[in-house]
Amino acid sequence: MGDINTIAKQFTDFYYTTFDTNRAGLHSLYRDVSMLTWEGTPILGATAIAEKLTSLPFEKVQHKVTTLDAQPSSPSIASLIVSVTGLLVVDDSTNPLQFSQVFQLIPDGSSYYVYNDIFRLNYGA
Repeated sequence: MGDINTIAKQFTDFYYTTFDTNRAGLHSLYRDVSMLTWEGTPILGATAIAEKLTSLPFEKVQHKVTTLDAQPSSPSIASLIVSVTGLLVVDDSTNPLQFSQVFQLIPDGSSYYVYNDIFRLNYGA
């Protein structure tokens, strides 16, 4: 496995650029065994995940990553856990939303796919 921080940065740069410009393009990052938990709701499989992401109720979105942490997630395969926090600007709002997202990436040939994806908006108390 290459440097996990480099892999995590390359993955998140690609993921959020694609999310912000062409959400349908995220389908290829997931598999039939992948699971997304979106605000507490579990969604299983690449097709269902892509349908959820493309049906979100906004036109424009921009992710601004604040923190990015990565760790190996298995002693036997080159998988990793990636934790992200940041700001989400939706439809040019002047009030960005705070979010957190965790990915488990599994090797697939020379790249990775998303096995687990957990997304939450972080609201103040």
